[in-house]
Amino acid sequence: MNALEKFQSIIILVAIIFGLVFGQLSIINNSAGYFIIPFLFLMLFGIFGSISLKDFKKSFSNFKFAKVTLLMNFIWTPLFAYILGAIFLNQHIDIWVGFIMLMVTPCTDWYLIFTDIAKGNLPLSTSILPLNLILQIILLPIYLLLFFGVFGSFDYGILLESILLMVFLPFILAQIARYLFTNMKSLNRFKDNFFSFFESSQIIFLSLAIFCMFASNGYLLVNNLWVILLLLIPMFLFFILNFFIGRLLTNKLNFCYADSVSLSMTTLARNSPIALAIAVIAFPNQPLVALALVIGPLIELPVLAIISQILLFSKRKNFL
Repeated sequence: MNALEKFQSIIILVAIIFGLVFGQLSIINNSAGYFIIPFLFLMLFGIFGSISLKDFKKSFSNFKFAKVTLLMNFIWTPLFAYILGAIFLNQHIDIWVGFIMLMVTPCTDWYLIFTDIAKGNLPLSTSILPLNLILQIILLPIYLLLFFGVFGSFDYGILLESILLMVFLPFILAQIARYLFTNMKSLNRFKDNFFSFFESSQIIFLSLAIFCMFASNGYLLVNNLWVILLLLIPMFLFFILNFFIGRLLTNKLNFCYADSVSLSMTTLARNSPIALAIAVIAFPNQPLVALALVIGPLIELPVLAIISQILLFSKRKNFL
C-alpha cells in the first residue's frame, strides 16, 4: 500500500492549485494540454498491471459477498445516482453526466486503503476488484446511453473510442507485459520492480494529469466554483444512504465486522481516475464533465476517511 495514497485528496488539491498558478505562464498553458492523456494512460497501465486475469475466479470465492456487492454497485447505485442527478443536477446536464460517470464506476484502488484503516477483510475486498473493474468498463456506456441518450448530450461512437483507447489498450498492454515478465527468464527478475513502480506511481500520474488539466484550462475551476457546491448535496446523500443500506444488508446477512467493512468500502468508494480518462476523450467540448470528476475525490476521500473512523468507533462500542 503506497503511503502517498493516504493523502490523495490533499495531493489532488495541491495539483489543482499548482496547475492554476503555473498555468499563468504562457509556455505551460500552451503545452500542458498535450500531456493529459499520456499521464492518464500511464496511470491506467499501473492500475491494470496489478491485476492478473487469473484473479477473476477469486471474485466469486465468497458468493454471498460478491452477489450483494454486484447488486449494490451495478443495479442499485446507477438508479440511485440517476435519481439524485434528476433532482439536483437536471439543469446542468454536463455536470449530471460527470456525476453519473463517477457514481457508476466502483473504486479499484483507494477503497483498499480505507478498508485496511477500518480493519476490514482486505483479501475479500481485493478479490472483488477484477470483477468490479471489468463490469464498470462494459456497463458505463450502457448506463450513459440509457440515462442520457435521449438528451443527445454525447457522441456514442466517440465514447466507445475513448474506452478502447484509454481503457482496453492500457489493459491489454499491461496483460502483455505481465505475460512477458512472467514467462521470459531474462525479464522475470525485473517483474516486481517494474510493476511496483507503476503501481506506486498511480497517484503521481493522476496528479500530473490534473495539474496539466488546470494549467491548460484553469479558468474552468475559477469560473465554476459553484460546481463544488452543486455536487455537495447529491454526493453526501449518496454516501449517507448507501452507508446505511450497506449496514442493513450486512446485519441481515450476518456478515462479521471485517466483511461488513469490506462491503461498505467496496460500495461507497468511486473510481474517478478511469471515468476521468474516458471523459477527457469522450467529451472534449464539454469540460464540465471532467471538472465534476476532478472535484469528486475532493469530496469523496474525506468522507471515506470519516466513515472508516465511524466504523472503528462502532466496533469499539460494540454497535456493529
